[in-house]
Amino acid sequence: MGLKQRLTAVGIIAIAAVVTFGIARSGRQITQQQEETIFSGGKETLYLWYTDEALTPYLSGAAVTYNENHDIRVVPVLESGLEYLEKINASSLESNAPDLYILSHDSLEKAYLAGLAGEVAPPDSFSMENTYIDTGIKAATYKDKVIAYPFYFETSSFLYNRTYLEDMARKGLEAEADALEGELAQSQADEAAASGTIGAVAEEIDTMGSENTVDLGAAAADNEAESRFTPEQIEERMREILPATIDDIREFADNYDAPEQVEGVFKWDVTDIFYNYFFVGGAIDMGGEAGWDTDRIDIYNLDAIHNMRSYQELSQFFSIDTNEITYDTVLDEFMAGKMVFTTATTDAVERLEQAKEEGLFPYEYDIAPLPGIDENHGSRSLSMTSCVVVNGYSERKEAANDFAAFVTSEYNDILYARAGKVSAAKNVDYDYAALDRFAQEYEKSVPMPKMLETSNFWVKLEVLFSQVWNGADANEKLKSLSEEMKTQVMGEPCEEEYLEEPEEAEEEDGGEESEGGDSAEE
Repeated sequence: MGLKQRLTAVGIIAIAAVVTFGIARSGRQITQQQEETIFSGGKETLYLWYTDEALTPYLSGAAVTYNENHDIRVVPVLESGLEYLEKINASSLESNAPDLYILSHDSLEKAYLAGLAGEVAPPDSFSMENTYIDTGIKAATYKDKVIAYPFYFETSSFLYNRTYLEDMARKGLEAEADALEGELAQSQADEAAASGTIGAVAEEIDTMGSENTVDLGAAAADNEAESRFTPEQIEERMREILPATIDDIREFADNYDAPEQVEGVFKWDVTDIFYNYFFVGGAIDMGGEAGWDTDRIDIYNLDAIHNMRSYQELSQFFSIDTNEITYDTVLDEFMAGKMVFTTATTDAVERLEQAKEEGLFPYEYDIAPLPGIDENHGSRSLSMTSCVVVNGYSERKEAANDFAAFVTSEYNDILYARAGKVSAAKNVDYDYAALDRFAQEYEKSVPMPKMLETSNFWVKLEVLFSQVWNGADANEKLKSLSEEMKTQVMGEPCEEEYLEEPEEAEEEDGGEESEGGDSAEE
């Protein structure tokens, strides 16, 4: 019996599971008698806590499917996100519940230090490395121990209007072909003139009749747009056009012959660190690849300064009002065809697909890696991974580990359809090709650090981006932020040595800003 058929067949059990976590969501304990009433049999019970209501259909279905084939019943419990870990801790000390819970990876250090998480113990023959994307494993790692199961992720990537780029690619190919044909015709005419046959050729053309010539030419033009170039040729040209760096985007903006409805080339939510982070993601280090090592903090360096200066230049090249812009307004403009490129998170896929179905988005779109800064400075996006954690106080750790492995790896083919979440597992058959692109971006992304000592880093970095965007000195701001973070970690004042920037970079900065502003306005 297929998965969907099984879910239909056990609908009554699913309702029972919903009733169960409905009782528990308010914090009330489910008594043994209530369990006996709702479920038949004497199965052992696992309680799974979570805070995102969007997960309810998925977790309910996963619990039912697991219950069918195991001597364990799983009860998902929807809890408030307020003081979530504190409630888990209090409940654990009182009743050893929950057995599992879903938590964003940046809170794993806090959970581990409170005894609410420990090194995972997957079922026999279960390989974490073969099951999950490496970024997810790093996110779930603390002090070289994997202490949770990666479940789903969020990251940002480069969203672009594929229709616009396809039209641009076709026009470019046509212009090159026309130029080549013109050169060939001129060459043939020159040869005819040299051989003395030009008069005969001209007379033959006159006898064809100008009216028929126009009709034939129009018919040829109609067919030419469809058959002149292969899809492979157009795709290859699109790859050449697609910007790979911020410098490429600026060049694109200078040379793009935009359709009338296009109001801008590149626009993103410059007020949100999640969409800004890629500018410095390839230059700074906060806690190493797994985000827990307090000995690895590198915020203030020449690459970071260079990248932030490039970011600042864009404030003049692309006029973006920080008082009015939001992620939703940017995505709305993209759907209206007013924007060619933007930075988006995975939720954009569902919104765009729904808009296409409703006839509100008459374009094709695609996802590409976030652009680097220039040829010598790359970028890395920021990512957040939600994990399933086995409670260190649970008395059913073996069963909890087994279900955690199951729900994060064996039942995730419909995770996006049921909950709008993108699985952190490998080889998932996503509903849309765009989600595969997001998974590729996630694979090279930087997990948000989990160090308690620097928990305010993201607020501070977001403020820094805002200040630099509005004209503050990137060098001074990065130096100050680095000193503040290192002071928090070391527990004593830290002062960084001022970094002198190469003079060539300063000259380039000054020359490009004024030119960029003019071209953007045009």
